[in-house]
Amino acid sequence: MNTFYSAVVGILKDEMRKFAALTGREYSPVRYYGAADAEDVIVIMGSGVETASETALFLAKSGEKVGVIQMTLYRPFPNDEFIAALPKGVKRIAVLDRTKEAGSSGEPLYQDVMITLMEAVSKRQWPAMPLVVGGRYGLSSKEFTPAMVKSVFDNLTSGSPKNHFTVGINDDVGKTSLDVDTTFALDESDWTQALFFGLGADGTVGANKNSIKIIGENTDLFAQGYFVYDSKKSGAMTVSHLRFGKKPIKAPYLIRSADFIACHQFNFLEKEEMLAFAKPGATFLLNSPFPFDEVWNRIPLAVQRVIIDKAIKLYVIDADDVAQKTGMAGRINTIMQTCFFALSGVLPPDEAISQIKKAIEKTYLKKGQSVVEKNFKAVDQTLANLFEVPIPANTTATNGHAAGISAQAPEFVRTVTQAMIKGLGDSIPVSALPVDGTYPSGTSKWEKRNVSSRIAVWEPDLCIQCGNCGFVCPHSVIRAKFFHKDHLDGAPVGFKSAPINARGFPETKYSLNVYLEDCTGCNLCYEVCPVDAPDGKGNSGYP
Repeated sequence: MNTFYSAVVGILKDEMRKFAALTGREYSPVRYYGAADAEDVIVIMGSGVETASETALFLAKSGEKVGVIQMTLYRPFPNDEFIAALPKGVKRIAVLDRTKEAGSSGEPLYQDVMITLMEAVSKRQWPAMPLVVGGRYGLSSKEFTPAMVKSVFDNLTSGSPKNHFTVGINDDVGKTSLDVDTTFALDESDWTQALFFGLGADGTVGANKNSIKIIGENTDLFAQGYFVYDSKKSGAMTVSHLRFGKKPIKAPYLIRSADFIACHQFNFLEKEEMLAFAKPGATFLLNSPFPFDEVWNRIPLAVQRVIIDKAIKLYVIDADDVAQKTGMAGRINTIMQTCFFALSGVLPPDEAISQIKKAIEKTYLKKGQSVVEKNFKAVDQTLANLFEVPIPANTTATNGHAAGISAQAPEFVRTVTQAMIKGLGDSIPVSALPVDGTYPSGTSKWEKRNVSSRIAVWEPDLCIQCGNCGFVCPHSVIRAKFFHKDHLDGAPVGFKSAPINARGFPETKYSLNVYLEDCTGCNLCYEVCPVDAPDGKGNSGYP
């Protein structure tokens, strides 16, 4: 068995050379990036390599003696190749693992590097043992950014480098975290970066995937996309991260400074600090139910301040109204996609419209020609409903952000859950989480998303009390109740009820209660209702 393992490295190198001859793409078991005279080196493999290597090259251009070693092969560990790749003047090494082995003396890659160096020194293949520290990154899908890579290099040069550290984790218990300068960033001037805040199942992610294909196939630009989903999926927020540039984009981390931001749900303005990611002079596209000459006064005060301070250009469209009028209720994806191409200037408007329609046909033809035609109609009516909002010199709003979770909620909900709702989950400190790793139950009752722009309305005089709407509702928004008529004493003004339609219970009343804050506007209650109202809308019509 030993002979086979010993032969792996040589065989792999031969196959990599053959692959390079066929494709022009070169690989090796160990690769080095950075300054030739580097004194501080990071050793890493897997998902963090691009971020680490691009940061090292950026710092090396500024004269810093840093580098990164990429381990393409891990088992069997290529000892000789690793030693050969090390810069001769290296003094300090940080080994990054994306795993945690509780109880071990160090993570796997850290241990292998230590053993390889010690053996090389003992065999006199290397002059002296450099300082070696180990750390962890990226656990639980934590971000790994250039600023975090910079903090690892800063730790090496600190005089007393921290060992067995974590980066990107707020460990206020074990005190293992490295301090990160979040203002540090690579040169992003060659990229166009766009963020899209959408609602699960509104088609935003699908439209953005089509946008990437359109730009990648019809321009000389490189394109990159990544999509962040809420665990609740349908009816919860999605964030699409799109980058475009004339050179290959090596940035496997989320956008923090965007040229274009789109908000596909107006009430997100009260919950999300999305414009914190906007560059000065960025474009902000807002799906608004209010007319463009009234929308400014409806925007929360904090958002108005950011728009004025950053000189952001604001455009609005009532995409829900356009979708409703074109037979695509709730599906605003192609409408907002058309706005993006009109405002970004990535493609000429006519060509963009043509390519959007081609993508629509390819995506939706299997659902029938009528669906394709509805999407075409929505695209054609979009630009006539897109308006730029003049930005005044001063704020006019008096309202702030939404109040958030009730003060009566448990401490865990007010700290952990609320931070997650705001999109700040990665900043939650270790001390805020239960020590045994359990997650409290019964927390969802404090989370009211309030995301739907259309709410079901119960009409007692038309309802046949079949219960279909409550049965089909996926979020328990509609709840039917039977109760004695005496319970109506002291009921709130406007509370609706109807006599039960079963014989023999003259004292019993029936009601349907719609909890609007939980509604996602899926339309299922309307579709399942068997009653046709005189206006043809059905029992649970949408206002």
